[in-house]
Amino acid sequence: MKVLIISSSPRKGGNSDVLCDQFAKGAVEAGHEVEKVSLREKRLSPCRACYACMENHVCAIKDDMAEIFPKLVAADVIVLASPVYFYSVCSQMKMLIDRCLVNHKAITNKQFYFIITAADPQHEAGDETLAAFRGFLRCLPDAKEAGVIYGTGTWDKGDVYQHPAYAQAYEMGKQM
Repeated sequence: MKVLIISSSPRKGGNSDVLCDQFAKGAVEAGHEVEKVSLREKRLSPCRACYACMENHVCAIKDDMAEIFPKLVAADVIVLASPVYFYSVCSQMKMLIDRCLVNHKAITNKQFYFIITAADPQHEAGDETLAAFRGFLRCLPDAKEAGVIYGTGTWDKGDVYQHPAYAQAYEMGKQM
């Protein structure tokens, strides 16, 4: 299967970014084709709600979303990873989700995994982030949630190495 991992961590080697790498490691070992896109390395602009895309499914904004969107369409499995910022997804992930307006119906029949990291140690700290991810899936034809990895209680860069989510991300990638 083709696996696309979208890391929205603004920190290279940040906790959610590390969990993406663990998921990828497990998926590669299981024989899947894996690509990771780090949004911090991409130039993305927010949706302008100009609706130019409604006629021809081409966004009026010329940035790296033109490269990312076809990868979302081609993938069998999509992993969305976000650190929790003020109890929601970070702005990088929200921009990606909003920019899928260009032709979101083309992202069809996908399995989705979610990776959430937060300073707050309670899983409930990820509720709104998870709700944002699930709201996105409600707009996509035949989207299926396949798993959630909670890296809660991870504030400092590297905290996740001692967290159960570190092994869980690897195992989830390997078992999908």
